[in-house]
Amino acid sequence: INGLKQTAGSLTLSLSSNDPKERYFDRVDESDPEYLRSRNMSPDLRQDFNMMEQKKRVTQILQSPVFKDELEGLIHDQMTKGNNPTGLLALRQIADLVMANTLGGAGPLTSPISVGMVTPVNDLYGIESPSFAKGEKQSRCRLASLYRLIDIFSWARFTSSYITVRVNKEQDHVLISPQGLSFAEVTAANLVKVNIIGEVVDQGSTDLGIDHFGFAPHSAIYSMRPDVRCIIHIHTPATAAVSSMKCGILPISQEALLLGDVSSFGYHGSLGNKEEKVEFQKALGPTAKMMILRNHGLLALGETVEEAFHYVYHSQQACEIQVNALRCSGGVDSLVLLDREKFKPLTQGVAATGLVMDNEVKWKVGEAELESLMRMLDNLGYRTGYSYRNPIVREKPRSKNDVEIPATVSAVPPEDSELGLRSPFKFMVQKQQRERTRWLNSPNSYLRVNVPEHSPSGDVSPRTKTMWMKSSQPGNSIGTPIKIEDPNQFVPLNTDPTEVLDKRNRVS
Repeated sequence: INGLKQTAGSLTLSLSSNDPKERYFDRVDESDPEYLRSRNMSPDLRQDFNMMEQKKRVTQILQSPVFKDELEGLIHDQMTKGNNPTGLLALRQIADLVMANTLGGAGPLTSPISVGMVTPVNDLYGIESPSFAKGEKQSRCRLASLYRLIDIFSWARFTSSYITVRVNKEQDHVLISPQGLSFAEVTAANLVKVNIIGEVVDQGSTDLGIDHFGFAPHSAIYSMRPDVRCIIHIHTPATAAVSSMKCGILPISQEALLLGDVSSFGYHGSLGNKEEKVEFQKALGPTAKMMILRNHGLLALGETVEEAFHYVYHSQQACEIQVNALRCSGGVDSLVLLDREKFKPLTQGVAATGLVMDNEVKWKVGEAELESLMRMLDNLGYRTGYSYRNPIVREKPRSKNDVEIPATVSAVPPEDSELGLRSPFKFMVQKQQRERTRWLNSPNSYLRVNVPEHSPSGDVSPRTKTMWMKSSQPGNSIGTPIKIEDPNQFVPLNTDPTEVLDKRNRVS
């Protein structure tokens, strides 16, 4: 590994120091044509050239003999000595480096408060997965992705702000990030699995413990609400400001009405005794999905990770709207309050139904929104490992009729064509089912003529050969049916134009 680092460092240093294109301010000749061309170059084009230069350097490093020898040695050690942690870590770092440089991005893939290359969210590998419970790997990936989203939205705080997910209801195991990691550092592997009272079941990939004071509200909720699977605790400036108001979240926006019943409790950073924990559970109630912690932000609950994110997103929006409205208006008396009892059931009912398409619920609460954000993270190189439930790309329709019309005959699809799937396996099955005799009239008028064959000596042979001749009758549109062996029979794909012309002359 040291040799690998030295090789890469020396190669990069030599490339950077001996680059003939490198310029210094006090050595630039303003009359140099190359300097004028680079100065007049558009920013997009300059960025493309910089990316090409970076890829060139990475390619030179990867193709260096020393790098290849080091990599082959690591692979040989893995095969002979087994899962050596040092060698395995090196291989993972190399894979992440190659993956990051082949994404083709426009710059460093970082969150707003992190520096350097993005750490993959899904850093779980095959040798680690068998020890997980059913569905735990997906839960780890979703929870770690949620931490990254909160970090990107700048909602993350270091003081006892956590997101937890219940792994399964039978054992009441909960996943939580270890204390000391920022939200930008959370991955699927370093999450800690604890039981309902906070005892560590699986340490994860770090030696860090958990914040028991921060986990206390989550533990109290999970123990009395079996329907809750995910809890998000944030105290951003907007939510903390609203939690300090006696009026709570006012019904002045659609986002506020989407939250449904909102409970409140005077939480001050811990649930020290049993009586306080019972009061906390009573204040939450059996159905509320939102809870304001007085002077301490809020909690968003959900039966799924998607639902919890739905409530925390709209609660943040509602709090921001309320803070801005109070700042501009000067007081609650000047605000127009909506009739909560009249509009809340309708607004919340529409949101709770999910996204309906073709009279069928395709996405449940929050699924469509979170999937779009997961696609965003994957496109940025976060490698979330998220399992998408509903594809958004509509597959192109395919005509299914008894007669296959070649592309040279007509480019217009039949009006009564049915929609079909473009899956290769289903396409082959459909093609085998439709593999029967298919006939089509020739697009031109030809006559089929049997001509006697001539021997080399000039004698007429009793055998005849078939020739196709143009019909001399004007207006004759009756053609001879011929069997279509291939949809591109008249002009096959990738055919030499000279060969096509020669064959056409021979036919005519």
